[in-house]
Amino acid sequence: MTVNSHSTTAALALITDDMREVDQVIAKRLSSGVPLVGEVSRYIISAGGKRLRPSILLLMCGALDYQQADRFNLAAVIEFIHTATLLHDDVVDESSLRRGRATANEIFGNPASVLVGDFMYSRAFQMMVETRQMRIMEILAEATNIIAEGEVMQLVNMHDASLDEANYLRVIRSKTAKLFEASTRIAAILAQASPELEEACAAYGQALGTAFQVIDDVLDYDGSVAEMGKNLGDDLREGKSTLPLIIAMQRGTPEQCAVIRHAIEHGEVERIQEIVDIVRSTGALDATRAAAAAEAERAIEATKALPSNAFSNGLLQLAASLLERRA
Repeated sequence: MTVNSHSTTAALALITDDMREVDQVIAKRLSSGVPLVGEVSRYIISAGGKRLRPSILLLMCGALDYQQADRFNLAAVIEFIHTATLLHDDVVDESSLRRGRATANEIFGNPASVLVGDFMYSRAFQMMVETRQMRIMEILAEATNIIAEGEVMQLVNMHDASLDEANYLRVIRSKTAKLFEASTRIAAILAQASPELEEACAAYGQALGTAFQVIDDVLDYDGSVAEMGKNLGDDLREGKSTLPLIIAMQRGTPEQCAVIRHAIEHGEVERIQEIVDIVRSTGALDATRAAAAAEAERAIEATKALPSNAFSNGLLQLAASLLERRA
């Protein structure tokens, strides 16, 4: 999945050199005496994407005028944790496509994907310990634990058509937004920001991550395979009750509700076009976009606590770009 906007490109251009440094750290720390580990790791890392989580760590460091080299290692740690979750996610979800190409489990098999995901988690924790900063270790250990809880919550909620908006948000705040939040909080800790500024940085990350995931769920019903880089209807096939479906069931007729409920409970995608039509006709997509916009506005509000410079403006533009995200 990508974020498509000129403002996003401009924001990320501020850290082009920094990301090259992070890429060097990633390449160096992926080395292993076991060839398959490096092969699978390089395959999924090379899939690209905007690498938003390490990017917002670097942008926040820039906003807070923190320029020490350890920010590159911690940005790589964030990317390793995220990549490990992707490897495990795709196995759990039985996904075959991500970012427009075959998933690692599709190429190398489930056992290799799970075990290399474990390697990336453990490598991330090795690198964490090297910081010798207990607060940072606490933040990342907690984030990793909460992400795992979010994954389990999502598993428990599979094929549950009674899931409400509050529990939906609880899952994505754990599963997706927590690592965004940890990324921006770590930048504040590195810069020795005040407690108040640290909380503003964390609030930015959480709101941005929440908005990002909500919009991603919109695009499952308002995009194409080419735009999304994944199969349309995958979430429905997996029995995920996402916000567009939750709102559509609240607003639809009893007959429309029954169609969506049956699809969620049975992972049915044969009637995907009918369900897309229901989601669109009930205004569920607009309502879901409004929910994402509220989170994006919360992120924008949090940037007001930051020093005024090109990096804080980049963070603001990154949040604003989610209001117009189409892929």
